[in-house]
Amino acid sequence: MELLVVGAGAMGRWLARSVEAPVAFADVDPDAARAAADAVDGRAVSVETEETFEAVCLAVPISAVEAAVAAHAPRAEAAMFDVSGVMRDPLAAMRTHLPDRERASLHPLFAPANAPGNVAVVPDASGPVLDALLDDLRAAGNHPFETTAAEHDEAMETVQASAHAAVLAYALAAGEVREEFATPVSAALDDVAATVTDGTPRVYREIQETFPGAERVAAAANRLADAEGDTFDALYSEARERIDGDPAAGRRSEDDSTAGGS
Repeated sequence: MELLVVGAGAMGRWLARSVEAPVAFADVDPDAARAAADAVDGRAVSVETEETFEAVCLAVPISAVEAAVAAHAPRAEAAMFDVSGVMRDPLAAMRTHLPDRERASLHPLFAPANAPGNVAVVPDASGPVLDALLDDLRAAGNHPFETTAAEHDEAMETVQASAHAAVLAYALAAGEVREEFATPVSAALDDVAATVTDGTPRVYREIQETFPGAERVAAAANRLADAEGDTFDALYSEARERIDGDPAAGRRSEDDSTAGGS
């Protein structure tokens, strides 16, 4: 089996290194495709190639994935999957353009430099090609786990959109202080902020534009800023209950907000 990886960025290269299959790269930047191919002993092809491949992986930005499904569906002999980071819309496009082929959406929940790790998987139409690719990911030390497109995309509102917004907001709000003043909490936040800001804004911008979540962070920050006395104590307790996994915490928050309690 030969795999076509569309998108020669870090995630496409990670995928190519993680599977036991000959790989061809295609990218709108031909130099990037050649560099990625050289890095994994593969080959580069034109992004408009008429070749077909047993499987096609779309490792493209969220904003480009639906168009990429339509453009590259004719090149997928047996299977197509994406690693874009959103699931509902790419899978809907695959059902339209590849109704009789294997389809899946995968989301590695880590930066390639931190691999291996958890990989969310929606096997929309399973088969031997995608099963073999998932076996390769497991052999490389990853943990693919099944979910649904709805569950995944809702989770991204918290673990990506809200988390990134909170970290970036801290970085924007932080003042200049001497290193000796750092606390364990501030030092941990500084480390996370350094991770988030070590790169380019494109990926984080697309996440914010795709998933809601930043608005909830802003609203929560405003609640804290306005809170005094028992109101602050109640918010602190609510935060602890949420971290401890109390499902009632969210309902209490909505009730309090409706009643004007905060």
